[in-house]
Amino acid sequence: MSQLSKEANEAVKSDIVVFGSETNPSFYTEVQEICGENALQCYQCGECTAGCPAAFAMELSPNKVMRMVQLGCEKEVLESATIWLCAGCETCATRCPKGLSVAKVMDACREIAGKKGIKSSEPGVSAFHEVFLAGVRQNGRVFEPLMIALHKVKSRNLFQDVPLGMKMFAKGKLPLVPSRIKGLEEVKKIFKKTAAK
Repeated sequence: MSQLSKEANEAVKSDIVVFGSETNPSFYTEVQEICGENALQCYQCGECTAGCPAAFAMELSPNKVMRMVQLGCEKEVLESATIWLCAGCETCATRCPKGLSVAKVMDACREIAGKKGIKSSEPGVSAFHEVFLAGVRQNGRVFEPLMIALHKVKSRNLFQDVPLGMKMFAKGKLPLVPSRIKGLEEVKKIFKKTAAK
């Protein structure tokens, strides 16, 4: 093979275009390093999408996310609302004939998006993630009244659920004082160990 044809071949490999967008061939390996799931094993049977309770709200179905990870469509996946709408229920893993967890792949994609500074197109969902984890970091479990209040402030949706909150408070469903778990130091070690570098 001549030097010119080698250079042309390398140029083609680096400028791969899928669905009108550039791809990142190492995207699936980056996802796999984070979550341990090999997206290349997915053969698009659609079981994950058929069982997903949140698929109706996603612009990309779970099996499409897996295919796009395989193809290296990093930008489209990381900028989609889909990765933020995954509830992490693991129905996908239960139904998958290969035992793959799309939920873990979605979580890895959220982590990559965060590292790259890509903001969620679902700000209410990312605000929920932040306040939920802050509560777990503080007490080892969630303190619902504070979580709700912080989420309302972050999402700027202050008064939508006030009547429901009052009913829950009246029935004793929302405690006034947070409780802490016994193994709080272990939880704090987990947060410290997994903190973004």
